[in-house]
Amino acid sequence: MWKAARIRALAGVPAVALVAAIAIAGPGRADSGSGGAGTATTETGMMGKGLVMPSLDAARGRMLFASKGCVVCHSINGVGGEDAPELNAATMPMPMNPFDFTARMWRGAPAMIAMQREEIGEQIQFSGAELGDIIAFVHDADEQKKFSEADIPPRIVELMEHMEEMEGTDHATDSMHMTNKPKP
Repeated sequence: MWKAARIRALAGVPAVALVAAIAIAGPGRADSGSGGAGTATTETGMMGKGLVMPSLDAARGRMLFASKGCVVCHSINGVGGEDAPELNAATMPMPMNPFDFTARMWRGAPAMIAMQREEIGEQIQFSGAELGDIIAFVHDADEQKKFSEADIPPRIVELMEHMEEMEGTDHATDSMHMTNKPKP
């Protein structure tokens, strides 16, 4: 009975969020290899029964940050959008627990998804491994030093330029409305 209720409760939760919460821990802590339900990550990437944790790749995360469109709203070292918080490694709490980072994303998910639909035209989709790689990049100052506008794919650059043009039009329209108001 409990399992059925639990499954119904999770039915509306995007699968990527559930996978991400499990997948982003990454290997790193070795245990005695006992394989018990409460085991830490082993050198083979296994954590507990039936859970495999991917390695986290900050270099791949750098490319995904740009190609998935995170850069449209977020910036790293001044490269990227201004509609969402900067994600500079220097400002991130260390040591970082990737589950805590994912929990913060989860709390902001409704606003982030709405912004993605508005700015990009659709919700960004991630696999758990992709989200883990992006989180690794966001917390890796050395990898962030390599990030530049050259990492942003042309389709994302075009989108960002179009958004800037639209924002300029909105400001011009606002100014025009202000100057065309009747004088009292």
